Amino acid sequence: MVVRSCVSSRRILSFAAFASVYVLAFSAPLAPAQDAEHAPSEQNAVPSDVSADRPPNVLFISTDDLNHDLGCFGNPDVHTPHLDRLARQAVVFERAYCQYPQCSQSRSSMLTGLRPDTIRVYDLSTHFREHVPDVITLPQLFRQHDYFVARAGKIYHYGNPGDIGTNGLDDPPSWDLVVNPSGRDKAEEHLITNATARRGLGSSISWLAAEGTDEEQTDGLVTTSIISLMEANRDRPFFLAAGFFRPHSPYVAPKKYFDLYPLDTISMPEVARDDFADVPPIALASTKPWPWFGVTRDEARRGKQAYYATVSFVDAQVGRLLDSLDRLGLAENTIVVLWSDHGYFLGEKGLWKKQSNFERVARAPLIIRAPGMTDGSKAVGDNCSRPVEFVDIYPTLADLCGLTPPNDLAGTSLRPLLADPDSDWDRPAFTQVRRGRNVFGYSLRTQRWRYTEWGPQGSEGVELYDHETDPGEATNLAASPEYADQVAALRTTLRELSDRRPEP
Repeated sequence: MVVRSCVSSRRILSFAAFASVYVLAFSAPLAPAQDAEHAPSEQNAVPSDVSADRPPNVLFISTDDLNHDLGCFGNPDVHTPHLDRLARQAVVFERAYCQYPQCSQSRSSMLTGLRPDTIRVYDLSTHFREHVPDVITLPQLFRQHDYFVARAGKIYHYGNPGDIGTNGLDDPPSWDLVVNPSGRDKAEEHLITNATARRGLGSSISWLAAEGTDEEQTDGLVTTSIISLMEANRDRPFFLAAGFFRPHSPYVAPKKYFDLYPLDTISMPEVARDDFADVPPIALASTKPWPWFGVTRDEARRGKQAYYATVSFVDAQVGRLLDSLDRLGLAENTIVVLWSDHGYFLGEKGLWKKQSNFERVARAPLIIRAPGMTDGSKAVGDNCSRPVEFVDIYPTLADLCGLTPPNDLAGTSLRPLLADPDSDWDRPAFTQVRRGRNVFGYSLRTQRWRYTEWGPQGSEGVELYDHETDPGEATNLAASPEYADQVAALRTTLRELSDRRPEP
């Protein structure tokens, strides 16, 4: 059953009514029948009587292009009270890394538990089942174990904003039900200011301080959908995936979130080409023209302001979801995962967006609240500084829910780190990205070092950064003789992965 919502710009004023109609339309068949008058609402649903031996639910919250500029990751200037609340109840993985810093590649890898070279997804159009047709995805595993499994919004890749309201590059075997809302942000694209006029909205620096309410935006409708699904299925095990489209460009959010960030408080870093003389040119090739796609400093500041506004808007939606878990009596038996597909540059190094192997992009938020593990031990509100990978999410959720995952997954369960964030952990994290059709960059992150090779055997450039002394990756040490032994050791580990890349 597929539920979609598409609303024309002529019906902007009826978004709230529309949301309630389409939620009731799909929730009724999924639970004991209820008429509209007595259907549960966000305000008055009856708490669930959760059995102690019932399998845990999973609420998987996915964000698009969210970086670490969050209160719970140490940025006090960004207003994220609800993410900060979740972090206080959970383990925050400070060093969690994507396997490919672009939407489809990262999502396909995480949801299959396999590396990009295994599924051979290097672009935004290839579906992973073209190369691994029989793979069992993370949500599909839960379907096989009698969970109700549904998503609303973007979990697998969507062109954003082009595919809003459609299935995008979805995977039908993964879901019992999908909801594809389309809100006011989609209907009002003609109002958006695009400072990069030659770039489409999905790859632009563009913004809109929107009129209206949260619930009229696509991500507000995603939240309403997931809340309704919680209400309709609160007496059975569920895996619900809330896929938010923000803070991906265009940066659209209700105006009140822009008001949190007065423009005179937004600054941009000073950048000059000479500062990157030790960096291989290919490492900076994700942003052309450089810097900042050619926008002015004032336009860049407005883009950064708008990005932060969308972050706070998404934070508010997360708050609605957490409040609903509490109201329905589900919080004590629901694992909550907050995840972003990759990090994001906002002008640092002259770069904007993703598609690089620098820390700012390879690293992305990962927060896990696991009842019984993160609600009474030393792990509550702790931060874990061990390097972990997004391919670890699949085996972790399977482990926490007592499910047996496929035996070929690339990652490992994070259960030991949930129990004790300071546990011994010697696994590095790998990230890769492609330039053009044939040149790959592979990057290795250990507790201390980031080592990157571009092209076969590093023929297009090599980078080494010491994160104990240089967390901003300002000085490339790869050519320094005193670090030759370190380069050699890291090279061996990295090439165990990069040398296995299949031929085109």
